[in-house]
Amino acid sequence: MGERRHPDLDDIRDAARIIEGAVLRTPFLPAPKLDELTGANVGVKYENMQVTNAFKERGAVVKLTGLGEAARERGVIAMSAGNHAQAVAFHARRLGVPATIVMPEQTPFVKVAATRGYGARVVLHGELLSEAHDAAEEIAEREGLTWVHPFDDFDVIRGQGTIALEMLADDPDLEAIVVPVGGGGLISGIAIAAKALKPEIEIIGVETVLYPGMWAALRGEPAEFGGATLAEGIAVKAVGELTLEIVRQHVDDIILVKEADIERAVDAYLTLQKTMAEGAGAAGLAALIAAPDRFRGRRTGLVLAGGNIDPRILASIMVRQLARAERIVAIRITIPDRPGVLGEIATAIGRLGGNILEVSHHRLFLDVPAKGASVDITIETRDAAHAAEIIAGLRASRLDVTRIDTPAEELS
Repeated sequence: MGERRHPDLDDIRDAARIIEGAVLRTPFLPAPKLDELTGANVGVKYENMQVTNAFKERGAVVKLTGLGEAARERGVIAMSAGNHAQAVAFHARRLGVPATIVMPEQTPFVKVAATRGYGARVVLHGELLSEAHDAAEEIAEREGLTWVHPFDDFDVIRGQGTIALEMLADDPDLEAIVVPVGGGGLISGIAIAAKALKPEIEIIGVETVLYPGMWAALRGEPAEFGGATLAEGIAVKAVGELTLEIVRQHVDDIILVKEADIERAVDAYLTLQKTMAEGAGAAGLAALIAAPDRFRGRRTGLVLAGGNIDPRILASIMVRQLARAERIVAIRITIPDRPGVLGEIATAIGRLGGNILEVSHHRLFLDVPAKGASVDITIETRDAAHAAEIIAGLRASRLDVTRIDTPAEELS
């Protein structure tokens, strides 16, 4: 679009009519267990229930549906390493539109396979998203393809805004909506719709401290980017021009969250709500965990934006959370090297109610006496108090016990 007009409430209501029947109207449900965790009155919008497990389908459908006949025949192109790619591919196939998706070469195979499985032509190019973007622009110009931008697009923004229409229809008493922010398309659409329907509602964005693109852009400050983040879906360095304008007008604040908060949020969705959230999708809950006083007692809507997380990463997060809660602890004991000592230690731990998960026996450590040995033991406990009780009981038996993990009170 040439004039860069912002969508308004009527545009978003029209988008809702366009996506009806093509995109799931996801449930927006109370979450009492998250109330207990955060102190807020929490509702969750489960966008992870879409066919491609993320909200991106909404904007993609609106954009694709609005194409003219010639553009449909030539096809569309998108650049994405994740949820946007799958959303465009899935709905392009459904609408009979040829789709090309350019992805960085290091994109996980499972995402490449899923995108190809939806019928798209996948082009792998470059190591960085910027390199993939440049390649996509070249292909689009050469083949006359229509860009489907992941966030800085009028139709994409109004498609994502339909989420707010549904949330406020289900709970008109919402006081705040907390939204993950990457390039800004999701929060732009939600903010326009929500503020039009309820001007007093607070719209809060959430970014990881490692990629504070929108936070810095709003302040006109240079930002430092980089580092491995669990929230790769919102690890965006350059926010959109249109989205920045909208966020500046309609969004109340941006909160930055740490990686540990994102991990806790992913784990809470799984263990408390029995649902899967990717790191970016869980960013809203991470904000409530990081800044509970800001939301305490307030009726707060969270957008669980996506659930496409690697099962291996999810398993690691669960184990790390058990360690944070000291339900798994690791200790080192220096022992005399004689028969039966390991059995005595195992018996003592069992008597104290601990469950041994792993044992590693060392004789060659130079800080261990020549007639001694070192034993590393990983123990499952009930909680931090139980872990302290087990360690105290072992020390009472005159065993030299040290922690080789980090006690919960020392974690940031």
